[in-house]
Amino acid sequence: MEQTNESPQKTFTCQLCGLCSPFTYYGQKPPNTRAIVLLEECFVTKDPFSPDKEKFLVLGSTCSLCSKCVCVGSDCSLFYTKRFCMSCVNKHLDQFPRQIRAELAKKKQNSKAAVS
Repeated sequence: MEQTNESPQKTFTCQLCGLCSPFTYYGQKPPNTRAIVLLEECFVTKDPFSPDKEKFLVLGSTCSLCSKCVCVGSDCSLFYTKRFCMSCVNKHLDQFPRQIRAELAKKKQNSKAAVS
């Protein structure tokens, strides 16, 4: 039986949208990357679309307020100095800068227009 150095596959699941994907690393310095340090502890996977070992995808992270696992999708989380799930963003919207609030309001209007 052939042994590999890879550990059993771990799975990342977004607690808001249910996105589920295997991840290969959790932290700020993905393996096989030269000088990349991420701004937060992230769930990372190798980029399946690239043969380059240094390419990776950030799947998500944990909300800095409630600790939910959330993907980086704009409907699930926002990164502003730290990662925040959209539930916490909406609860504490008044504590975010005006620019962020304006951007979120515009996004909400655009999604309503798309549904109409």
